[in-house]
Amino acid sequence: MHGYHLVKGKSKHPMEDCLAAEYRQVGEHNLGLFAIFDGHLGHTVADFLRSHLFDNILSELVVANVGDSRAVISKNGLAKQLSVDHEPNKERQSIEEKGGFVSNIPGDVPRVDGQLAVARAFGDRSLKKHLSSDPDVVEEAIDKNTEFLILASDGLWKVMSNQEAVDEIKDLKDAQAAAKHLTELAVNRKSKDDISCIVVKFFC
Repeated sequence: MHGYHLVKGKSKHPMEDCLAAEYRQVGEHNLGLFAIFDGHLGHTVADFLRSHLFDNILSELVVANVGDSRAVISKNGLAKQLSVDHEPNKERQSIEEKGGFVSNIPGDVPRVDGQLAVARAFGDRSLKKHLSSDPDVVEEAIDKNTEFLILASDGLWKVMSNQEAVDEIKDLKDAQAAAKHLTELAVNRKSKDDISCIVVKFFC
């Protein structure tokens, strides 16, 4: 069972987040694809990935990410982050070796060439030569202790920790209600960014 919810941030540009949440029969396997796409400077690349990504999924659970959207799994009530936050400061050397730079100006967030707050991304053509699009990939065993998975863009994680998010929805049976609860909580905590959230319940 899964559910999702999206909320537009307070910036003037159109909503750039999008997501995929679907099942497809591949051979003998019923595969689920759940993905968050946090668009930058438009949603063209995010839309393309959403349309074409399923063709490359194999018959096992895999978490792959670029950027700072996050995957968090709950096992026995404990949050475990499966994704990597690709922050520019952590990959400064690679960015500089490609001719780019990391700056906190404007604002106080480290940005590639003073523009993008992530070191890895798909698209972002004007910055592409200084970025990586190589994802971090993690395989996670799903067992009887696995309760649910949260996928969300950084608009959620800027205002709550992984464990807070797990604690907020651990008693909610409905995945759709859980996703909506988390996005609304982030808005109430004054998150200004676009927010996308998918909750996938296991063994329900």
